[in-house]
Amino acid sequence: MSTEETDHFVRVRGASEHNLRNVDVDVPRDAMVAFTGVSGSGKSSLAFGTLYAEAQRRYFESVAPYARRLLQQVGAPHVQEVTGLPPAVALQQRRGAATSRSSVGTITTLSNLLRMLYSRAGDYPEGAEHLAAEAFSPNTVAGACPRCHGLGVVHDVTEELLVPDPSLSIREGAIAAWPGAWQGANLRSIVSGLGIDVDKPWRTLRKKDRDWLLYTDEQPSVLIKPERDRIDYGYYGKFWSARKHVMHVLADSKSDRMRERALKFVVDAPCPVCHGSGLRPEALAVTFAGRSIAEVNRLPLTEVVAVLRPYAEQPEEAGEVAVRLCRDLVARVEVLLDLGLGYLSLGRSSTTLSPGEAQRLRIATQLRSGLFGVVYVLDEPSAGLHPADAEPLLDVLDRLKASGNSLFVVEHDMDVVRRADWVVDIGPGAGEAGGRVLYSGPIEGLQAVAESATSAHLFGRAERLEHTVRVPQGWLQLAGITRHNLVDLSVDIPLCVLTAVTGVSGSGKSTLVSQVLAEDPAVGDQFDRLVLVDQRPIGRTPRSNLATYTGLFDSVRKLFAATDEARERGYGAGRFSFNVPEGRCETCQGEGFVAVELMFLPGTYAPCPTCHGARYNEETLEITYRGKNVAEVLALSVDEAATFLADAPAAARSLRTLRDVGLGYLRLGQPATELSGGEAQRIKLATELQRAHRGHALYLLDEPTSGLHPADTALLLRQLHRLVDACNTVVLVEHDLDAIATADWVIDLGPGGGDAGGQVVATGTPTEVAKAKGSATAPYLARRLARA
Repeated sequence: MSTEETDHFVRVRGASEHNLRNVDVDVPRDAMVAFTGVSGSGKSSLAFGTLYAEAQRRYFESVAPYARRLLQQVGAPHVQEVTGLPPAVALQQRRGAATSRSSVGTITTLSNLLRMLYSRAGDYPEGAEHLAAEAFSPNTVAGACPRCHGLGVVHDVTEELLVPDPSLSIREGAIAAWPGAWQGANLRSIVSGLGIDVDKPWRTLRKKDRDWLLYTDEQPSVLIKPERDRIDYGYYGKFWSARKHVMHVLADSKSDRMRERALKFVVDAPCPVCHGSGLRPEALAVTFAGRSIAEVNRLPLTEVVAVLRPYAEQPEEAGEVAVRLCRDLVARVEVLLDLGLGYLSLGRSSTTLSPGEAQRLRIATQLRSGLFGVVYVLDEPSAGLHPADAEPLLDVLDRLKASGNSLFVVEHDMDVVRRADWVVDIGPGAGEAGGRVLYSGPIEGLQAVAESATSAHLFGRAERLEHTVRVPQGWLQLAGITRHNLVDLSVDIPLCVLTAVTGVSGSGKSTLVSQVLAEDPAVGDQFDRLVLVDQRPIGRTPRSNLATYTGLFDSVRKLFAATDEARERGYGAGRFSFNVPEGRCETCQGEGFVAVELMFLPGTYAPCPTCHGARYNEETLEITYRGKNVAEVLALSVDEAATFLADAPAAARSLRTLRDVGLGYLRLGQPATELSGGEAQRIKLATELQRAHRGHALYLLDEPTSGLHPADTALLLRQLHRLVDACNTVVLVEHDLDAIATADWVIDLGPGGGDAGGQVVATGTPTEVAKAKGSATAPYLARRLARA
């Protein structure tokens, strides 16, 4: 055997991906290796951009050129040599798929097995023909309900919306959905001609007449006789029911105002044909264990196992197909139960999953794959997880390692890092100040590395944020809340303090903060402004970037327009935008790159041959400010720009707040598509901080510390406390114990996730909540406070 096969190390030489500085590093195989460092230091560039990318490139070398076009490639990394590298699988943090057709069942591929079970081993009605597995999927033509096209939801009207005040008569406008003016008078005349009294209160009309007026598809023509002061001659008028009129407007009207009015009478309701399942009646008629596939999809996973296990354990009572499929299903679902996801159902839409739930679903799928001898590269597997949820996840990672695999984990959670066999610490700073391997070896050795921010936090040398707990200056009272898994919930939100909303994944935290609290009408009475800061992208195209989102680029363009040469040429500030024809490079339309189509290889992108990635035309780039053109300024990092633009007050203010929240390493022109959710959230917060505001504002943040190194978390928390010191109220959904420990008030939801959650388990100061009985957060918070 070669040395490469026997020394059990992956050896990297000359890695220069992104900000890595010609890195040489050796990491062990068959071990859990943690890649650590502050945000932007180069951890992901080494783990994903170099190691995973190289493993993928080698795999693609063995694939036929034509087939490569069908596979998504990350590109060849900038590295001189990598030896001892096994095949790799990447598990990256991603939000739930942006489609209501994606579900827990589709993410885990359990839906495929369940559909096969019903197709091959289901009980069919007598005389019914056999259905293929596709017929049990709402996402196929063969299985989708014809009424709702597989969505399970229809847009329809209700009597309460169509007739908001049943004490009115038709003449007084009881049917609010009908048009006004002449068309409304016409409909009233038609109703009179049909023998229905338009002057009686709506509630006194016969139900048969009320239903006909609101819902019928009939459109009889009625002779309208001449009326004094209205019409001089008779005519035949066509009747429209209230529902038919609303649907006609929504389907055919070109008027946005009319469509907006019609939408007020429409609600999303379960499809009356498939009752929300999205399936055809033929599929719903097939049962297994006495249940239709729609019923099984609605069950919590704990109950799915209970239904299927008897068939998996008693072969003599079921056919061979049912036994094999049930055994496989039960084994796969039990992995999800081990990860604390038993409260989820297979039909749960992926759009409603938290990042932590989605991450655990993907890891569970890999655990059942049975792969041996591969490298799993994981991107912050603990991000978005409550400490109680992180423990079973770490047990699963141990099982992956015990199965003969290697784990390369990019991680910020110090408790996860302590579980690793080896640590590779990158730094010491971010961006240009990072990109070096500060340490590579067993955990204990990192303690001696003084310049490592990770070492300071891992071994307790870091300075902790201390503050006096503030006293609430009033309360926002919420009562009778019912949404998702919150049922008749009542809770008081303290004012002028920092509140952390805690609880296990799926307990209802984001529902309470990002939906209920953000939409509560009482907020307008108590606060001058509402600021919701979430992790959604700041833009969906490379044209949106840090400088344009924060408004900083407006100041930069004005500086260039004010130069003597720009004024001589008549260039205004608009000339220095890469989105306008006057200033941009026409070859790449201001994109900075062009698409390159390759016949038997995947299409790729290359720097524009005209502007070489600068995005501007030659004439615009001739204008300089303090020796740099506009493209060179956009290439500066926030830290570099803070010095370069120190004399421009508006730009300096933006740059200062970006540095305050730990984003000094980002480039001004960094495309929005290259930013993580945590970076996008901090950019939004910095944009808000740079504005001079007065009055009492409510700030709502959804897991602001997710994906942050403890050093970056400390920076962010100082800014949030600054907001509270300025007489604002801050409420954040949080799992990070450092952030929770520094809060003034804690609202703990639970006790579990899904239907087992949605209740207020404990409220009070962090010290008080740490003593609460029945709280999943309390024991972890108590240990964190004891360490302090």
